[in-house]
Amino acid sequence: MKATVKWVDGVQFLIESGSGHAVVCEGPPSEGGRNIGVRPMELMLMGLGGCTSFDVMSILKKSRQEVEDCVVEVSADRADEIPSVFTRIHVHFIIKGKNLKENQVKRAVSLSAEKYCSASIMLAKGDVDITHDYEIVSV
Repeated sequence: MKATVKWVDGVQFLIESGSGHAVVCEGPPSEGGRNIGVRPMELMLMGLGGCTSFDVMSILKKSRQEVEDCVVEVSADRADEIPSVFTRIHVHFIIKGKNLKENQVKRAVSLSAEKYCSASIMLAKGDVDITHDYEIVSV
């Protein structure tokens, strides 16, 4: 896996993944950013959300759950001192569908958190307190 980071101007960078996709990333306005791109730590949080969402949806599909929508809200606290690493992350799943079985949703979230989500597991090994929960919305 590879990524290329190209400085654009000031505190703005264009990041291209090895698969050819790009994102603009920049520092906050207080550091000279123009609020055009995502902040680097936001990008990391977004990656964790995407990684765990992929896992949970894959597991639910394999268990034949009728999911109509899945939204994951990821929130984090950061240390006050530099480096301002994540200290706590909470991942909240909102799973919407027909005849969803709670034990299957709970299992999918747990398997992602404990076995499959590389981003979550890597951050947890770095002493980030990561919690997960879910809610089921029946349609």
